[in-house]
Amino acid sequence: WRTQEKMGIRVPKTIEQAYALDKQNGNTFWQEAIKKEMEHVLPAFKDANCTLEDIKKHAALVGYQKIRCHLVFDVKMDFTRKARFVAGGHVTDPPEFSTYSSVVSRETVRIAFLLAALNGLAVCAADIGNAYLNADCAEKIYTVAGKEFGALLEGKVLIVAKALYGLKSSGAAW
Repeated sequence: WRTQEKMGIRVPKTIEQAYALDKQNGNTFWQEAIKKEMEHVLPAFKDANCTLEDIKKHAALVGYQKIRCHLVFDVKMDFTRKARFVAGGHVTDPPEFSTYSSVVSRETVRIAFLLAALNGLAVCAADIGNAYLNADCAEKIYTVAGKEFGALLEGKVLIVAKALYGLKSSGAAW
């Protein structure tokens, strides 16, 4: 289960709820978060140049799997709104190669901090925004564009060309 509020701010579960909250509150915080995320995510897709009917007739995208995508909403510590576009990778067939992606252990990080402190070094941090979008998508998948893609793309069939959050192989691909 998940709460509907974070730090006293209501968190939507759908894009419709996000727009309704903005209207109710007289602001555009969620709309801006959605717009920012979609500007980063749009290059991850290619137009399939076909319709769902073509796919059902096996005339297009043979060997591709359909997935659903959605937005996950959050409130950051500075009270800004965050929208993350996530693929429903749990329904895809596992890729033929390994999906294992190593993670730095807590002990390794603590040793690095210890060495930095002993040697009088400053520790800097970095975050790569939308990191997975720098890697190619390993699975053969497509999705149907929803409301978050805008009026021009809504309802179109799009091939997922870049790794998205939620896909099984994205961590290893990155």
